[in-house]
Amino acid sequence: MVGGLGEIRATASVTLRYVSRDGDQGYPGTLTVDATYSLDEKNALSIEYRATTDAPTIANITNHAYWNLSGEGSDNSAMGLMVTIPADSYLPVDDGLIPTGELRPVKGTAFDFRTPRVIGERVRDARDVQLVYGRGYDHNWILGRRITPDQHLMTRVFDPKSGRGFELWSNQPGLQFYSGNFLDGTSSGKAKRIYREGDAIAMEPQLFPDTPNQPGFGSARLAPGQVYHNVMTYRLTTGQTGGRRR
Repeated sequence: MVGGLGEIRATASVTLRYVSRDGDQGYPGTLTVDATYSLDEKNALSIEYRATTDAPTIANITNHAYWNLSGEGSDNSAMGLMVTIPADSYLPVDDGLIPTGELRPVKGTAFDFRTPRVIGERVRDARDVQLVYGRGYDHNWILGRRITPDQHLMTRVFDPKSGRGFELWSNQPGLQFYSGNFLDGTSSGKAKRIYREGDAIAMEPQLFPDTPNQPGFGSARLAPGQVYHNVMTYRLTTGQTGGRRR
């Protein structure tokens, strides 16, 4: 499943298509997007986005699924999850949560997840103004500088209470980690439990945020004849220890 992008061998899959017409939300060009969801017999779920356009435009498409590995309706906050992100640097933001253009080392900061750390251990540390700006984590970690031919590890997430976990692999250079800071009790789940701050997290493989305004971040431009491609694979596991398979 994980490796060369042509090696996804699914036992079940579905492809959905969305056509964003020229001018939709202010973007030029008609963007045609295919989203393929694939599941194999090794508990790996892949999501693959492909997009084409009939005029130069911007494309940076990702998945914003929320995760709480303790289970829907659980009393456990997602702040007890252990996270590993093998990134040496991240993108600091201003008070509007827009990247400043700096690439900042994670070493010695609350953003260092190179070894497994519990999210809640440092998420409310007001000594770091970045956590104040985001009301927690809502930042991009740097796993590379460009889209790659193969998928690479983006993050491991592990729930010590349930033993459930996943590895997320992708071909993208950035990972946006959002710790559910703005969940405000206005929505609820199947178990009729209200979702509040920190009840779930999102891990989003993508190009760097604000790339169109930051020349040093690369390019999110998609031209006619080109194909935008973002593929991500969730390798779901149980019975883990510290986010790694036994």
